[in-house]
Order: sequence, then C-alpha cells, then structure tokens
Amino acid sequence: MKKYLIQSATILHPESPLNGQTLDVLISDGKISEIAKKIDASDKNLITIDAKGQFLSPGFLDINANFGEPGLETKEDMNTGCAAAAAGGFTAVALMPNTQPPIHSKAEVSYLLNKSQHNLVDIFPIGCISHHREGKELAEMFDMKDSGAIAFSDGNKPVSNAGLMSRALLYTKSFNGLIFSYAEDQDIAAKGKMNEGVMSTFLGMKGNPSLAEELMVSRDLYLAEYNDARIHFSTISTERTVDLIRKAKKAGVKVSCDVAAHQLVFTEENLEGFDSQFKVKPPLRTKADQKALIAGLKDGTIDAIVSQHTPHEIEFKDVEFEIASFGIIGLQTVLPLALKSGLSPEQIVEKLAISPRKLMGIEIPSFDLGISANFILFNPLEKWTLNEDSNKSKSFNSPLMGQELTGKVNFVCNNEQYLIS
Repeated sequence: MKKYLIQSATILHPESPLNGQTLDVLISDGKISEIAKKIDASDKNLITIDAKGQFLSPGFLDINANFGEPGLETKEDMNTGCAAAAAGGFTAVALMPNTQPPIHSKAEVSYLLNKSQHNLVDIFPIGCISHHREGKELAEMFDMKDSGAIAFSDGNKPVSNAGLMSRALLYTKSFNGLIFSYAEDQDIAAKGKMNEGVMSTFLGMKGNPSLAEELMVSRDLYLAEYNDARIHFSTISTERTVDLIRKAKKAGVKVSCDVAAHQLVFTEENLEGFDSQFKVKPPLRTKADQKALIAGLKDGTIDAIVSQHTPHEIEFKDVEFEIASFGIIGLQTVLPLALKSGLSPEQIVEKLAISPRKLMGIEIPSFDLGISANFILFNPLEKWTLNEDSNKSKSFNSPLMGQELTGKVNFVCNNEQYLIS
C-alpha cells in the first residue's frame, strides 16, 4: 500500500470548510485517510512531502486542449499529452475534435475514452457540432453525448452557417448539452496572420480585426437568447467581446466563456521580431484587450482559463511567419502565465479547478475522508525552466522554451496514481 504524507500544506478550495487552513494530509492507497494539524510521520512506509508555503487544491481541468489522437499522433499522442497535462497540474482535460478523423461520431468518442482508461489524467472528449467539421450538417451529437462527449464544438473552425448553429443550440437544449462557439467571421478575418492594428501595419502583415470575433459573438448571443439555450465562447480575445458577454450575462442569456492563458501575458507587440512561436489564433491583441481580459476574469465575466494546447512538429513552426501554423503548446505553462498576469492563487484555482467543472457538470473533488484523492500541490514562488528535459509534450512549439518560469506543480494525485516532481 502506497502512503503519501503531505505536510503543512495550505488548503485552497473555496467550497471546502478547510479552505485557508494549513494542514497535514495523508493519502493511503489513493484515498484521503487522514487530515489533521499534525500527522505522525514515523511509519517507515510513508513518503513524506514538505509542503510548507505550498497550496493543495483540486486538480485543474483544461476545457480546451488538442492532442493528436486519432490520426495526428506525430504532434501529440495520448501518453505524451497526458504527461504534459499532469506536469501542469491538470488531472482532467477536455479534448477538442481537431483530429483526423474528427470526433464526429460515437466511435471516435469511445476510442478516446478507451485509450485513456486507467490514466492519471481524466479525458473528456468534445464532439463535433457538424459532420467532418464541415459546417454543413449536424453531427451525431446525441449519440456522442450518450457515449461520453462532454460538449460540442467544431474546434478551430467556426460554424459560419447561422441556421446550422441555431439548430445545434436548439437540439442540444433537449438534453442540456453545451455548444462551444469558436467566434470568428472567416470572411472578415480572411487570411489575417496577426491582430489588425498599428503593429500589423508596421510589420506589413495582413491583419485579423477584432471585428471578426465580435460579429460572431454578437450573432451567437442572439441565437442562444432566441433558442433559450446554453452557449460557451472558447478563447475570447478582445475588449468588446468581454463587454458583450458581460452585458448578455446580466440580461440572463445562458452564456459562459474562457480565455487562453497566453492572451493574459503576451500582446501583438511580441510579434515585432516575427517569431512564429507567438503566432496563435485568435491572434494576440492589444494591451487594452489584455487588460479587459484580466478584468473579466476578476469580475466573473470570464469563467475559465484554458491552455489551448496546440502541438506542432518543427516543420510547421520553424518557418517564415507568413506560412507558419497557428498555435503553441501550453499545458505546462498555464499556471506560470496566470501568476504572471497578476491573478492570485485563489483566483487561479477558481478559474482552473472549480468553475470549469461547474460549467461541464463534473463533480468537484473534495477533501473529505475516504474519498479518492484528486488534487495537486503547487508552489507559486518556485522557479523552473521549460526546456528539452522538463517539457513532457511531444512538440516544442512554445515561445517560453528555454525561459525561467515562476509557479511549479510538485505533486499530482488522481485515480490512485501519482506524480512527484
């Protein structure tokens, strides 16, 4: 029987009566067996972990990540993706359907769930809205829901057809499903490579205006209100989008949203050197947009922070900026970026562990005795370097590669499995 004793950890769980207390926690065979001010550590079978100055919180849930399986395993497979997730403090990940084939039927949903069994990280597939992500006809959403799909999205492809989006909202309403909208008007965004503005003009690059996102957000808010259905906007990026969603929430529209961690730290100014590692979609916006996103997190307008983990082989990123693919890996760097943006550990736990589970209807892990342990231990002040040795992903496309970061996950426990770093 494996026994782990976490000593002098500060509990960070806003929905637990233990929140804010500094305690010892004993895990025996994957379950919480004792919580006290001081637990006897004389048992020779104990593995003790000094957690002084560190926080013990429920494991994080990422509701927007991309792995390669099925079909794109050279970018990321289930094993490497889960390893990167665990290293970043995620005990659960919702996977986008950007695969080949896409997750558009119960067969693919079942494949992902079967492939991820008995893993430290729980996998929740997000099924397609439209068949083949083509935006022409609805996918088998009810069948996918019955097979384990947690929500529905066309991934990094917007649903351009308003009628199809309206029907998807109405259909999923019947079983309380959740539609993820990737808000981009493709005709407005065109072939934009970065945010349209002063920096795109300076660099001579085709810009993707904020309007492309805001038009689609406005459309889908109207559709959600008309159908009285739930909608979630994934990876929002502009100041006006935050304002639109804030007003819609106050008006009673059933809307939620998330933001990618890199949008909280980087802006369009980081593209001055044409570094393709900063090429993401939606693009990095202005400092005013970034300020609005952080404010939206703090006032509750934005419900969650996501990694938008998008791995690529080197040949897709180590090329001219114009032709490089969009996306960065992010599972291991969400915590350091969130801390760098000025969010407190309490706010981070709310946006990474509590609120995402409420949105998805997933049970929030507790610190009750006798239950299976699902929590992480992290130090917001500890420094570490993201490099070839520490990176657990199969890909290396991150602008943070080689940099010293602050905020480290040191212990992960879930499904009777453990990770100590």
